[in-house]
Amino acid sequence: MDPVLADLLQLLTLERVEDNIFRGQSRDIGSPQVYGGQVLGQALRAACQTVDGRVAHSLHAYFLRRGDMEAPIVYEVDRARDGRSFSNRRVVAIQHGRQIFNMTASFQIQEAGLEHQAEMPDVPGPDGLEDLRDIKRNVLAKLPERVRRFLTIDRPFDVRPVDMPDFLSNEKLKPVKHIWMKTIDRVPDDKETNQVLLAYVSDYELLGTATLPHGLRFVREQVQMASLDHALWFHHPCRFDEWLLFSFDSPSASGARGLSRGQVFTRDGVLVASTAQEGLMRERKSS
Repeated sequence: MDPVLADLLQLLTLERVEDNIFRGQSRDIGSPQVYGGQVLGQALRAACQTVDGRVAHSLHAYFLRRGDMEAPIVYEVDRARDGRSFSNRRVVAIQHGRQIFNMTASFQIQEAGLEHQAEMPDVPGPDGLEDLRDIKRNVLAKLPERVRRFLTIDRPFDVRPVDMPDFLSNEKLKPVKHIWMKTIDRVPDDKETNQVLLAYVSDYELLGTATLPHGLRFVREQVQMASLDHALWFHHPCRFDEWLLFSFDSPSASGARGLSRGQVFTRDGVLVASTAQEGLMRERKSS
């Protein structure tokens, strides 16, 4: 397995401290604090470790404080309920004696039932699209050092935007974004690992969709952004080593907050997950 991907899978495998208590580490991916998707993925993994015979179908989380990349994160799981069909878990993430994050996740036995889904957007497939890392050097040279590092660091995912962003433009765009993603190598077949990977990635690029109508670019440090809450619903199993289309839109921004929604489709059009996030979105005033 590719070592970058193997390192991510190791990061998402927690140390069991005792019943219902787990410990995770962090990785620097070029962001100024612990990446929110890492905490989502680790919290979901902790909850999964306390459930047997049921699969996660939703999670709802709040980001309370910035995570410290130099300190471990302790996850405490409350086994809130085990019913005949559903189980509920509450997970609290703690650093330096304080909550930085909390999440509720729900699990269900596998059942058949009525089905319908939204149609997949009519966009080009991933073949022939540029990866996000293929940014021109002359563009990178005009971006802040911290942002250059974030954009060029080795990633465990192929990320191919349908429309490559123009990092130097202040053009106001529709609040819509489509991105193809998959892991750069094969991953284990189990549903839990693929759900944890999906949770990890679900925080990536989502909130930025809300900045598009305002001509602001996070990579140019024109806006202060931070995840506040996050929801994720799993509809069908998926493999993350096969292409998935992340289709994002933002219906609203107000009160220094932006709301973004996402749908995740397989290449053949199956809607496997939906997500939503509200985040802090403050314009940085130039001096």
